[in-house]
Amino acid sequence: MTLTSVSYRPLTGPEEIELFCRLSYVLDHELTDDFANGCRRPEWTWVALDGDRLLARLAWWTTPGGDIPLQFDFFDIDDTLPKADRDEIGQRLFKTATAAVFPAGAKLPEYGRFVPPDWREDPAAREVVESRTRLLESTGARLLVERLRLQWTPSSLLPESKGRLVFRPVADREDLLALMTPVMEGTLDAHGQADLASGLTSREAAERHYDGEFARFKSPHEWWRIAELPDGGGPVGFVIPARNSYHPIIAYSGVLPAHRGNGYIDEILAEGTRILAAEGVDRIRASTDLGNVPMAKAFARAGYVNFERSLNLVWD
Repeated sequence: MTLTSVSYRPLTGPEEIELFCRLSYVLDHELTDDFANGCRRPEWTWVALDGDRLLARLAWWTTPGGDIPLQFDFFDIDDTLPKADRDEIGQRLFKTATAAVFPAGAKLPEYGRFVPPDWREDPAAREVVESRTRLLESTGARLLVERLRLQWTPSSLLPESKGRLVFRPVADREDLLALMTPVMEGTLDAHGQADLASGLTSREAAERHYDGEFARFKSPHEWWRIAELPDGGGPVGFVIPARNSYHPIIAYSGVLPAHRGNGYIDEILAEGTRILAAEGVDRIRASTDLGNVPMAKAFARAGYVNFERSLNLVWD
């Protein structure tokens, strides 16, 4: 193989999924449905080929039927290639595809990569993670955060209520935003911190989160809960149990600053978990930043297991 023989192109259509899957990643099994429901498009799904040999691939994702890519989530290279070839092919594929998909100067979607929970201790996994990260950093990306991916299954005990809080459904958008806004203050979440660092106010950051994620959920908003102190003591926090395009999830939970440090998050997470468990689900997914130790410990107490991690890179 010579690098001049390598071609870079998008898929012609879903019929080339088999070609795309000659390299592997944990999301491969979702591709057929993603193309069918409009989460992926052939023109957003690219390959680097030497004849019929797949050398590298990448793809972007959006919400069902979306018009613009929202997430960069496939980026794989044949690791049997020499390092110099891997780097050059990966860079050329990224630059060629990005130039074709996005207008000049457009802000690029965040890149997310799922990795084993022990990737630092596994030399092979660590080489893959670090080589991809270095390659994307050479295009201007930077690591925003490493996150824990968590899962609860019915084999875990269902968290019990301690009875210190009462719960009610969220009335409307403003009802929730009024609580999300103060929760943004002092947040340990890297995405929230990035929103605030960009110049958004806490209210604007909360609105962005609500409109960009919560408003798109097709699952019942009646599942969402606000936690309050008994006898009219006022709100303490909230939890958003939901179902995204793939899994039942705890989309978000928060405790108001005035009530932090009292262990209320345990009861709030337990309520969200019970709501989804009552729907007969076989799993509940959640995630939190590696650095958000209090939240990670709360999930562990609620029976959630760290089954994977994710790395999120952004282009400023």
